[in-house]
Amino acid sequence: MYENTYPHKRFNITLAFLKKHIRPTESILDLGVENPFSEILQKEGFQVKNTQGEDLDNDFSSLTHTHYDVVTAFEIFEHLLNPYSVLQHVKANKILISVPLRLWFSSAYKSKTDIWDRHYHEFEDWQLDWLLQKTGWKIKDSIKFTHPTKKIGFRPFLRLFTPRYYLVYAEKL
Repeated sequence: MYENTYPHKRFNITLAFLKKHIRPTESILDLGVENPFSEILQKEGFQVKNTQGEDLDNDFSSLTHTHYDVVTAFEIFEHLLNPYSVLQHVKANKILISVPLRLWFSSAYKSKTDIWDRHYHEFEDWQLDWLLQKTGWKIKDSIKFTHPTKKIGFRPFLRLFTPRYYLVYAEKL
């Protein structure tokens, strides 16, 4: 597997969770542009196609005009204003989503230089669960895990044992 440091710890957990639920023969539409994790999936034998960077709040064409068996959305929904509409347009019967959890000791992430690299939502687990339920999905499995950091301080210490990510596998009802 990949080394157990950031982001590799997250990659290892996500890959193991995905392998538990998805066969390599199932085609995957990964929301977001090609990235290091989609490359890992391809190396692991999965058939992955990424969206092309379109604004998924307004443009659902990748969801409606592409053939796929599974949708993955790894750290994507927090950037969307309207993940509800995205979930309504998914054609697949399986979805894997990971989101950063809202932390009581840290405000939502906002890049000072990149208008797209901002978190509109940082979820509590019940919020993502409810969003999935309202859009016709049934959660079959989920895990939470921590976010390693090499920094020193009070907040980095809290991150050692406070779950930062929520990963969900759901199927369409």
